[in-house]
Amino acid sequence: MAVDEALFSLFDPEDSRPVLRLYSWKPPAVSLGRFQYPAEVLNLEKCATEGIMVVKRITGGGMIYHADELTYSIVCTPEQIPAASSVKDSFRVLTGFLLCFYGKLGLEPRYAVDYFPPGMKLGVRTPFCFAGKESFDIMIGTKKIGGNAQRRRKNVIFQHGSIPLKNRAAAGAGFLRESPAGIDQSTCALADFNPDLSRDALFMLMRQAFAETFSVLLLGGSLTPEEEAAATSIAAKNKGRI
Repeated sequence: MAVDEALFSLFDPEDSRPVLRLYSWKPPAVSLGRFQYPAEVLNLEKCATEGIMVVKRITGGGMIYHADELTYSIVCTPEQIPAASSVKDSFRVLTGFLLCFYGKLGLEPRYAVDYFPPGMKLGVRTPFCFAGKESFDIMIGTKKIGGNAQRRRKNVIFQHGSIPLKNRAAAGAGFLRESPAGIDQSTCALADFNPDLSRDALFMLMRQAFAETFSVLLLGGSLTPEEEAAATSIAAKNKGRI
């Protein structure tokens, strides 16, 4: 999370190239949205007993349990992506590559706004990210897969999201003070459809889907010394503080 924050804070809208970061979590951890307070949301005693690290995201939204998942983050300016009619619509634009990615796996993804009947209230805040339904959350069949969140500052967009490999929603919900019932029945993961694909193969498909969706050439890279230093400083500053 410190790396994501460093990429966002150091992005120069005049000179920086757009960034796509692909990563995963080891060991498993819980991340809280920036407006959540651990003692209000989590069973902290259970987190401590099971050795689950708790971290804070720079984005809003509900708690996510990061285990057996692929994670992406994007940093760019509004001018560097296809036009969006609103901030909300930019979720549709920036998650478009995920629809392509799931399509490459033989799935038929669609947005929640296209699945649920007109007039159904979407976007209700929940303590657990996977329990909520935003307009541009992605559905596979009748179930939600993953989640996405966004943060902005002047002329810079940051978005990241989770693509679960295995359905750990029920396990994650178990770390909440109040666990939503039946969460594992309303969510899904890639292993439900393609159990044999490796993490590396999935990351490759994600890169291909991103390049095709946005008609870009992806150039491999690593953090700059400035980004490394910023991430280290952010992690040290936030250690023990949520």
